[in-house]
Amino acid sequence: MILKELNRITFDPLIMGGKPCIRGMRVTVGTVVGLVASGYSTEKILATYPYLEVEDIHQALAYAAWRVEEREVPVAA
Repeated sequence: MILKELNRITFDPLIMGGKPCIRGMRVTVGTVVGLVASGYSTEKILATYPYLEVEDIHQALAYAAWRVEEREVPVAA
């Protein structure tokens, strides 16, 4: 996955402590992913957060999937 495709995921240290958010709003990727994991449908999420769009949910899930595939490799001292 190319990160440029995730143009709705933003980072700002002044918003939610720099956590990945949806389009600069105070809705974190973790919130959206948590709702999906809890069984909320896209329709229910959009009803709960009417300022979100379907693509916001898709990109939040894509970002989360990309992050779990990331590996941190220690740098030799």
